[in-house]
Amino acid sequence: MSILDRILSKSDEAEIRKINTIVDKIDAQEERFKAMSDDELKNMTNIFKERLANGETLDDILVEAFAVAREASWRVLGMRQYRVQLIGGIVLHQGKIAEMKTGEGKTLVAVAPVYLNGLTGEGVHVVTVNDYLAQRDLEEMGQVYNFLGLTTGVIIADQTHEERKAQYEADIIYGTNNEFGFDYLRDNMAKSNEEKVQKKLKFAIVDEVDSILIDEARTPLIIAGQGAEGTEIYKVANAFLKTIKPEDYDKDKKENTIAFTESGIKKAEKFYGIENITHIENMEIFHAINQALRAHKMMDLDVEYVVRDGEILIVDEFTGRVMQGRRFTDGLHEAVEAKEGVEIKGESRTMATVTFQNFFRLYEKLSGMTGTAKTEEQEFESIYHMNVVQIPTNKPVLRADLHDRIFKTEKQKYAAVVEEIKEAHMTGQPILVGTVSVEKSEELSELLKKQGIQHKVLNAKQDKEEADIVSEAGKLGAITIATNMAGRGTDIKLGAGDKEEAQKVREAGGLYVIGTERHESRRIDNQLRGRSGRQGDPGKSRFFVSVEDEIIKLYGGKTIEKLSKKITPDEHGGMESKQLTKTVEKAQKTIEGKNFQTRKQVLEYDDVINEQRKVVYAERDKVLDNADISEEIQNMIKERIMFATETYLRGKNRDFVRYVAHLYNEFVPYNTLIIPGWAELSPEAIANQTYAIVENIYNLKKMLIGEDAVKAEERETLLTVVDNYWTYHIDLMDQMRQGIGLQASAQKDPVKEYTVEAGRMYDEMNMNIRRDTLKYLFGFAREALGQKEIDMDNIQTVSAEEYTQVVEPDEAQVEALAEYLNSLSDEEYAKVLEELGIDAEQDESGEWKIKE
Repeated sequence: MSILDRILSKSDEAEIRKINTIVDKIDAQEERFKAMSDDELKNMTNIFKERLANGETLDDILVEAFAVAREASWRVLGMRQYRVQLIGGIVLHQGKIAEMKTGEGKTLVAVAPVYLNGLTGEGVHVVTVNDYLAQRDLEEMGQVYNFLGLTTGVIIADQTHEERKAQYEADIIYGTNNEFGFDYLRDNMAKSNEEKVQKKLKFAIVDEVDSILIDEARTPLIIAGQGAEGTEIYKVANAFLKTIKPEDYDKDKKENTIAFTESGIKKAEKFYGIENITHIENMEIFHAINQALRAHKMMDLDVEYVVRDGEILIVDEFTGRVMQGRRFTDGLHEAVEAKEGVEIKGESRTMATVTFQNFFRLYEKLSGMTGTAKTEEQEFESIYHMNVVQIPTNKPVLRADLHDRIFKTEKQKYAAVVEEIKEAHMTGQPILVGTVSVEKSEELSELLKKQGIQHKVLNAKQDKEEADIVSEAGKLGAITIATNMAGRGTDIKLGAGDKEEAQKVREAGGLYVIGTERHESRRIDNQLRGRSGRQGDPGKSRFFVSVEDEIIKLYGGKTIEKLSKKITPDEHGGMESKQLTKTVEKAQKTIEGKNFQTRKQVLEYDDVINEQRKVVYAERDKVLDNADISEEIQNMIKERIMFATETYLRGKNRDFVRYVAHLYNEFVPYNTLIIPGWAELSPEAIANQTYAIVENIYNLKKMLIGEDAVKAEERETLLTVVDNYWTYHIDLMDQMRQGIGLQASAQKDPVKEYTVEAGRMYDEMNMNIRRDTLKYLFGFAREALGQKEIDMDNIQTVSAEEYTQVVEPDEAQVEALAEYLNSLSDEEYAKVLEELGIDAEQDESGEWKIKE
């Protein structure tokens, strides 16, 4: 480790100095709480809650609460937080990121801030990277919270709605980012408050915060419904792909792009028997063959995805883990399904979506912990407004981080890795080998098998056994191959917890971490290194790199080739120098910058819809809370009348017939719009009279079914219409985002164009919501009068006199409708009431009465 790595930044030093004074006060409380009985210690929770109720803040009780949590941890778990762990806990309470080296006990660090914030009763979410860790941490640390009288819960996959709802009632809830995020989306699709499971998003502590808030930020959470079937089109596109040759497409790995060449386009046109495949009417086919091209030539089995039980499962490129419940978007998943010959489930329709950035920014307070965050500090600050504070280690780090060994070919590199493993294995030193993909881990496994070397493999295909495999990786002579981030959150203890064996492992040099390739992110490499040398244990790490590795080939190959001419390779063809290692890191920095821009752009797009999402979800909540929306309905009526007034009654060419027809098509019964002398009235006067007529009709509805029933119908109708249009809107937005990149080639800013178009689409959605809500609410009168929609294009413009002759203003509007109802036979009247959803019956005198 370099000197720079050992020295905390000046700002961190100042931060730690301030926090150390708080830790001194916590230490000063230790004897007081140690002297208490269990019951007295438990009762401190009631005392803290009472003090909070009386106006004290969490900061006011922090010192005592942290001291109580530490004493409880010791009594229940036999573990007591070190000073550095208390420092980390205070950083978490402050809504910052605590960067702590692997093995520093991050799980225990969270106990005090979780207890302190759990005292409010508003819910603390502890976010982990998988269900196993959520369950494990709950079972272990939950003992402390339960001892102190707080309730705990866990959110994991496959729980029923009732189970989830019960878990969210707890003071402290463990779960994964996916589960919390999907529950948020599902709650905002609920038809009643009873269907919701989450409470307010108050405070979250995110474990492995860089993995969740950075690495997974490029893939938004999506709840999808069944869209167009579209299975056949992907099967045919897959058949076409089998006919093409390398000259039929251009691939750019560096920019991650691929496209058909002219010869490829001609082949497609011949295959499908069409003249111009890029014509608008053939866009569906063109889209399908492009996704098939990407699936075949850019997506690799056991790298980007695995096949399990006849299903395509995405592999997280950073963690090597399967991303349960996630699908590639825009038809790519269907194209991969066709490629692998599994069932094509049909394109899905986006019903609700949110990025992790915008989901986690909904929490009032957000904090996190990880072993590696400093390299992305700028991103954490700019997107989440979270500072990264490096926490000093409890014991000095003794791990030796050796310079990279660089080879000209991948074959030379893997031969050297196998030799290195054999040599280290002979001493009994445990070895953890990190690979960048499932495919590479299996290739290396085959090489070791040929040499007769016993080992275990951990990748996306064995994620269920992940924790068990990782926990054994520190045993004497153990060899474990893992995708680079597998086992995150699980400690590798030397000797697997056996003291005698642990001592033998230390004497053998501790855990040896070998990286077989540099990852795109230095942070992921640092995380892999950090599996070794925990809590002052010895250890070492080294990366083996080849010029044929993807990131070297694309970003640093030429520089390394120049440098390699000055360095004499060893007997295996390996070279090492400080300059070579720096060149590799420079290539990584370039890719990190590109990835940051990609994530930033995802957020820029989602920020546009996020503002719309907040408004729509807030309006839904008002409806679910049984708010009286009568005034809102009246405003909708006025707005739609004014729209018709401005469109048809302003200026010289006043067209009252189209005014009436337009409003009729929207919501107003045609026979009722009788305005005597309309030709002489001002637009405002006509609008006012129209509103009075509509109000009378609506009042009749209230008389027929009761005001409470009308209010309930308003809420139910608005909710249904909003949900239908919002689902349609976000699906359109998703499609637009997929195609907006074309604007860049037209010298336009795609994000700006997307923002403008999104605003227009949002306004259109709101107009449609108002129109359809009124149409449903006024449907009773239209149905009663047996009216159908008018074809606006075929309306003949008539004079005022002609119109007056057609519609005689002989009765008031309400009376006209009442008279119509009175003219019906009992059988006809019963049918109308049934259509209106009114449960009524005739009494002995023949009068109709609504049932209670």
